[in-house]
Amino acid sequence: MSLVCAISNEVPEHPCVSPVSNQVFERRLIEKYIAENGADPISGQPLSEEQLIDIKVSHPIRPKAPSATSIPAILKSLQDEWDAVMLHSFTLRQQLQTTRQELSHALYQHDAACRVIARLTKEVTAAREALATLKPQAGLVAPQAAPTSQPAAVGAGGEAMEISEQVGMSSEIIQKLQDKATVLTTERKKRGKTVPEELVRAEDLSKYHQVASHAGLHSASIPGILSLDLCPTDTNKVLTGGTDKNVVVFDRREEQIVATLKGHTKKVSSVIYHPAQSVVFSASPDSTIRVWSVTGGNCVQVIRAHEAGVTGLSLHATGDYLLSSSEDQYWAFSDIQTGRVLTKVTDETAGCALTCAQFHPDGLIFGTGTADSQIKIWDLKERTNVANFPGHSGPVTAIAFSENGYYLATGAQDSSLKLWDLRKLKNFKTITLDNNYEVKSLVFDQSGTYLAVGGSDIRVYICKQWSEVLNFSDHSGLVTGVAFGEHAQFLASTGMDRSLKFYSL
Repeated sequence: MSLVCAISNEVPEHPCVSPVSNQVFERRLIEKYIAENGADPISGQPLSEEQLIDIKVSHPIRPKAPSATSIPAILKSLQDEWDAVMLHSFTLRQQLQTTRQELSHALYQHDAACRVIARLTKEVTAAREALATLKPQAGLVAPQAAPTSQPAAVGAGGEAMEISEQVGMSSEIIQKLQDKATVLTTERKKRGKTVPEELVRAEDLSKYHQVASHAGLHSASIPGILSLDLCPTDTNKVLTGGTDKNVVVFDRREEQIVATLKGHTKKVSSVIYHPAQSVVFSASPDSTIRVWSVTGGNCVQVIRAHEAGVTGLSLHATGDYLLSSSEDQYWAFSDIQTGRVLTKVTDETAGCALTCAQFHPDGLIFGTGTADSQIKIWDLKERTNVANFPGHSGPVTAIAFSENGYYLATGAQDSSLKLWDLRKLKNFKTITLDNNYEVKSLVFDQSGTYLAVGGSDIRVYICKQWSEVLNFSDHSGLVTGVAFGEHAQFLASTGMDRSLKFYSL
């Protein structure tokens, strides 16, 4: 005996009985009916799912419907199944074709997007190059150009024109710098192959002793010489700057003062002797840079590039431009002929005073020292910071580039001297000095063979070995400046004891 569902008239898989009509139903069908009508399908009386009673039976094999047992019915069933399979296969092929078309379209869009990106990248690069060329022509400067003032009239008595207007670095100036750098690089490579025959040998240099001392160059009431430079083409001409606000030109051979230049309102912290002209430069905490005529004994230009004390000064290899650094956090590039500031730049991220500045021998890059122990290398043409050398633990007090252009020497208030390789951008040698040693001056000789250090005393090192070849403690005060004569034939030094000293065999 088999149970038959009162609704489908088929053998139920999950039979159940309605207590209302006592009929057997397929649970799935009766639950659906109750959900829609809430009553028994036979009696029409109210009925809920909870009232249904399951019947436990062994599941018999469901008999085929009588209509499906004939051969025509079986063929009809097979035909229907085949038609369904073919229809499903057609649908899948149609979906595959649509997916392929969508994928092809997406790949085309991706390829087109890559081409557009490549073209835009190329246009952006071209625009940046054009902007870099147009900036100098338009008189624009790199980030954080300081406000400028209008040029003042020429003062009475031949006083210089005081100008701080920024006029920008024209393409002609940039080309001039590039041409000079190319020539200097070629000459330096030729010179670097051999050491000059006239250069004093290390064993002779170690025998140097004091041969002269001059204490009357600057005022005795405010003792101290703060800066020193020798004329590159005639090292017998000595230039000093003192705490007495004066700049003094001294002839070593004649042992007499050539000129005393007065005009600064504060001490003179940096001095430079022009290699080809009878012109000298000086910088001071009074915020000015002055250009002096040695023959005339007067100031011919006053460059007001900064709003605070000028801490560093360096002459470009062309002899036409000055680099200056200041406590106002800016470095400036000025034309010495017109006294105009061509560009003025600061590093917003640093936010600290610059303590010194020095051109690389080629003149296209330069270094600055900062009060927070950093050495920054700058690209002059782009006016951008291209490298940083951290490592010191005190304010940087002096920097010097080797004549071969490969090495940079730096000194700081951490009583150490560091040597940097500009090709590898790393520190390759650190010379630890005596405790509380104050480095005030660093200079390589013209051949790049020796490095002189001025501070608590005078020390000379031979490059590559970096061994000390001589040490002088003749100054009774801090040594503020050291310089080599031609081919290191003599060594000059100045100090806070107001004396200028010379050392040789």
